[in-house]
Amino acid sequence: MNPTSHPTDIGRRRAPDALSGLTIVLPCLDEAENLPDAVRYATIAAERCAAAHEIIVVDDGSTDETVAVAGRLAAVDSRVRLIVHGENRGYGVALRSGIAAARRPWVLLIDADLQFDVGELETFLPLAASSDIVVGWRILPQGPIGRRVGGALFNRVVRAAFHLPVRDADCAFRLVRRDLLEHLDLRAAGALIGPELLAKGAAAGARVAEVPVHHRIRVAGRQDGAGARLSPRTLRELAGLRHALHGGVPPKVGA
Repeated sequence: MNPTSHPTDIGRRRAPDALSGLTIVLPCLDEAENLPDAVRYATIAAERCAAAHEIIVVDDGSTDETVAVAGRLAAVDSRVRLIVHGENRGYGVALRSGIAAARRPWVLLIDADLQFDVGELETFLPLAASSDIVVGWRILPQGPIGRRVGGALFNRVVRAAFHLPVRDADCAFRLVRRDLLEHLDLRAAGALIGPELLAKGAAAGARVAEVPVHHRIRVAGRQDGAGARLSPRTLRELAGLRHALHGGVPPKVGA
């Protein structure tokens, strides 16, 4: 046995087009009930889809036991790391913290609420060799009607604002090359982080691919309101991003 291997790596069949390395970023806000399964499923998917991996749990000011649960998971698997925000700073900030801490060549950004099957990452792999960003598009978005309507409106607004080459600009299932992320200077604090990544990536010449994914109803944990997608803060960030993209020099994709 390789002394650097992990016991659960042994005997797990790896995909033929597996990535050389993968960081999975799991942003959390009051996800204590979901986190054990989220990390377990992420571990299984990563062992199947990458030669080496790490999982970064980013707690964004949870008021439940999320930090304690994440700490226990990290204590038994050195590939699990924990970042804690002392107060709620926003979804975008949580993702940016995870991205900044990532060490592997590819970064998977996916929520810890179990509304996506992280095992579907395997369907992204055939496109990774010829892409810089591979994003999911939800075949049938789930959740309360108000949230779905708000999400659809937000998606239409950001796609039109930035001429994004995807059907689902707000899908929280994104596989991105780390060298690209290092050059994008993401700044959104909230819901605009996904569209910002796509807009700045496209401006940098990134190759973008899209894969259909299934979306599931949340069964535990905290459900954010649909209105947060079109909050005054998000609209201000959207206006600022439009100005930056039209008035500034786009970043260049790393070699």
